[in-house]
Amino acid sequence: MYFTLPDDVIFILRKYEDHGFKAYIVGGCVRDLLLNKVPIDWDICTDALPEQSREVFTDVPPPTPPHECGGSVSPHIYGSHQDSPHIYGGGRGGTYGTITLSLNHAQYEITTFRKEAVYSDHRHPDSIEFVKNLHDDLQRRDFTINAMAYNPQDHLIDLFGGQHDIRQKIIRCVGNPDTRFREDALRILRALRFATTLDFDLEEKTEKALFDNRKLLLNISGERISAELNKILMGDNIHIFLMKYFEIFCVSIPELKLLQNNEQQNPYHIYDILTHTAFCLQHAKKDIMIRLTMLFHDIGKPECKTTENGIHHFYGHSKKSVNIAKSILKRLKYDQQTIETVTTLILYHDTTLTDSKKSIKRWLNKIGEERFRQLLEVKYADTMAKSEKAKHEKLPLLKRISELLEEIISSKQCFSIKDLAIDGNDLINIGIPEGKEIGQILKHLLELVIDEEIENQKEELLKVLRDAQ
Repeated sequence: MYFTLPDDVIFILRKYEDHGFKAYIVGGCVRDLLLNKVPIDWDICTDALPEQSREVFTDVPPPTPPHECGGSVSPHIYGSHQDSPHIYGGGRGGTYGTITLSLNHAQYEITTFRKEAVYSDHRHPDSIEFVKNLHDDLQRRDFTINAMAYNPQDHLIDLFGGQHDIRQKIIRCVGNPDTRFREDALRILRALRFATTLDFDLEEKTEKALFDNRKLLLNISGERISAELNKILMGDNIHIFLMKYFEIFCVSIPELKLLQNNEQQNPYHIYDILTHTAFCLQHAKKDIMIRLTMLFHDIGKPECKTTENGIHHFYGHSKKSVNIAKSILKRLKYDQQTIETVTTLILYHDTTLTDSKKSIKRWLNKIGEERFRQLLEVKYADTMAKSEKAKHEKLPLLKRISELLEEIISSKQCFSIKDLAIDGNDLINIGIPEGKEIGQILKHLLELVIDEEIENQKEELLKVLRDAQ
């Protein structure tokens, strides 16, 4: 089997070969090539030690600033020794045998063949041993689809049936799955991520080990959990995975537990809260802000549930969901912008919208165009996971609102102070003193324009001010 590799990857492999070493592309890039996908990253493994990798590239000139070389960047190595102008930083490179080569604005992780000792923290090996045998290196990897290597001389090296599992669309651990997950508990979420993004199934023993070892996820940092969660949520069949592997999600997000089997008996719902949430995710646009919103938008409902005449109500659940979601997102180390976006969308997800330009422009002024578009996506996904009555009432409304939004944006109608035909300088020129009053007047004028009481024309706006003086 032959693959066409980028010139820079061929350059790196040949440099090792010229110096008497073996080197292969390995892991995800080989998997992607077999799936007829273009790899995003090109990882390389070699029998050269980190210091020997330094020697392999020692004859390459040090990097030249882009403005001096027309934008081309020479090879640069990070993560090994400190005593060369080509090499910077130590850390994990010295400890785990991984260096990073920067070449023509791309980075390539290069790892020495190795064996690993026990993982006391269920995340990192306590120690490693560099080896010369590719087999030893591949057998330490997580899944068969990620345990293949390739170079143009030896072609595809597949020692554990990765090709077969790709053809069968199976996620299978290399060796004993319990061992693999106990070594690195993050592999539990990686298994779900590969399954949902590739639309693969989990092999039976791998799936059982996933559940048996799920509590080991408590050892994993919030940053690592959120990075995998983001990728899982973007899967095509996320509703199936949320329901099937709910117990695993609940290890890192125990707040989800109350959603399960929590009924919603009212004319607008046909599912319990968890099932509704799952279908919301399935119908949501592949935008991580929107999918995170759908995961948490009703998480406060169980605490707000009341019953009147056999009908369930969830008064105030949006605000309660905001508080719970904010706590979860902070615990999982999401950045502040993500937290603000998601909680804003949760806060307004159940707000009634009307199909009038005035109303839409007020929303645009309140939360901005991007956020309002996201809110419409949230409402669409929420509606699609409800009853036929809800769909009949709300989908046509959302369509009309979307059409009016496009009309407002395309015709550049005014909905913010910066869109007004006058600004603070115009007010100062007619004798209004600088200070808070300027902002208050502009805000009042904007309200008049949005309410269509006056036109957004400079002379008309100034006339309103002169008449008021």
